[in-house]
Amino acid sequence: MYLHLGEDTVVCGKDIIGIFDIENTSVGKHTKKFLNISEKNGRIFNVSYEMPKSFIICSDKEKNETVYISQISAATLRKRADAEISG
Repeated sequence: MYLHLGEDTVVCGKDIIGIFDIENTSVGKHTKKFLNISEKNGRIFNVSYEMPKSFIICSDKEKNETVYISQISAATLRKRADAEISG
C-alpha cells in the first residue's frame, strides 16, 4: 500500500509511524521539541507550500525518521490509508 501525501509525494504504508493533525498536536512541548530537532537534522520535508494541516512520520529500513508536512488533513489521510488496507 502506498499513501499519497499531496503534490508529488507518495510513501509506503509500512513505513508510516503516525499521521498527526498539526493544529492539535504541535502545541505540545514534546511534539515541538521533536519537530525542531527533526528540522535541524534536515528530516522535515514540506509536501506543499499551502497551509499545513498534518504531519506524517515515516521510518525507513535503517530506522531513520522523516517528517512530511502536508496540506491534506490527517482525517483525510487516515481515510485513504484505511481504504487501501480494506480495499
